[in-house]
Amino acid sequence: MSATSSPRGWELLLVMTGALAAMAGTTAAFVTHEDAWRYLIGAGCFAQFLGWVRHGRRLRDGAR
Repeated sequence: MSATSSPRGWELLLVMTGALAAMAGTTAAFVTHEDAWRYLIGAGCFAQFLGWVRHGRRLRDGAR
């Protein structure tokens, strides 16, 4: 398996799901002016963070 700078597998799923959730929450918060959408934005950003951390740990541990 070759080293890659882009995430794959679960890492990719977390990053993409987090990005979509954050974008949807941002759009909903802008349209509705409700503060409750901030939780979706935060959860999406947290999911992206977890995906990138898992990706970095996989590459750092030598599982290339």
